[in-house]
Amino acid sequence: MASPDGTSSGSSHPLNSGSGEDLQAIMHQKKLKRMISNRESARRSRMRKQQHVDELMAQANQLRKENRQLLTNLSLTKQHYAAVEYENSVLWAQVMELSSRLQSLDEILDYLNVSNMSVADTSPSGAWNCSYMNKPIMASADSMFYY
Repeated sequence: MASPDGTSSGSSHPLNSGSGEDLQAIMHQKKLKRMISNRESARRSRMRKQQHVDELMAQANQLRKENRQLLTNLSLTKQHYAAVEYENSVLWAQVMELSSRLQSLDEILDYLNVSNMSVADTSPSGAWNCSYMNKPIMASADSMFYY
């Protein structure tokens, strides 16, 4: 409502007096406060992002290091496997050679035993001395294979 002097009835209220300038000042303060708050929030966000990037870089470096170690271990394991595989093939070849020799010796023993029986019947003592037959045959792996 208008008063008799032409001013509005609300103009006598202290908040409304000079309200244009005070309101601008309050809005400006709020704007500055919000701007400072936003800048601080952005700074914290950048710091979190940088920390996350640093952690990812450290993790990537650690994984690269582990990868190099695993590749080294894999290479050594492959070399060891190849050596063991070669040794296994040599051992199998020796087994085959020794089996063949054993079979030959068994055949010789069988032949001698058959011959011994026919000779034992005619020998005066009635026994055949075969003590040399019970001794083990010693063979080295070097004598079988030439590398």
